[in-house]
Amino acid sequence: MGTAIGGYAPDFELPGIDNSVHHLARYLQKFRAVGVVFMCNHCPYVQLYLARLKEVQAEFTTQGFTLIGINPNDAEQFPADSFDNMKTFGEKHTLNFPYLRDVTQDVAHSFGATKTPQVFLINQGGILCYSGQIDDNPDRPEAVNHAYLRAAIAQILRGTPVTPASTEPIGCSIKWRT
Repeated sequence: MGTAIGGYAPDFELPGIDNSVHHLARYLQKFRAVGVVFMCNHCPYVQLYLARLKEVQAEFTTQGFTLIGINPNDAEQFPADSFDNMKTFGEKHTLNFPYLRDVTQDVAHSFGATKTPQVFLINQGGILCYSGQIDDNPDRPEAVNHAYLRAAIAQILRGTPVTPASTEPIGCSIKWRT
């Protein structure tokens, strides 16, 4: 289940906390690389990585990259992940990238997401080039040895193959509907 590295990323149309509908195909028309990060409001790993995700967006946005956050968690079981709470979360943390809601969880299933946060990096041709961790140290940004997402973005923007193409995601399990 999910999209293999080298395969076409699944297209989606999802509502964002900005009250707009976001379509992956439109982002691929505008950006040289798109990072899709499955995230949520309550996961402690997302909290640890949030500042780094905002830094990545700020660092690469002028080079043709954008990050898109998607919350797939079941809000029935986890009310903290409701759409209204996502809006509050976005304002509180001054997110500098779109934050979308995957109510049906179809997008998360199509990508093969299992954790929050988990990143999927797509080139402008719609090909999945990287999936996995943001970096190798959730707890201590100053102790990161491998900034996987940053390196993968830079490789796509240079037009070189992404290595490694995948890493094992670290985080909380996605809260699937029962």
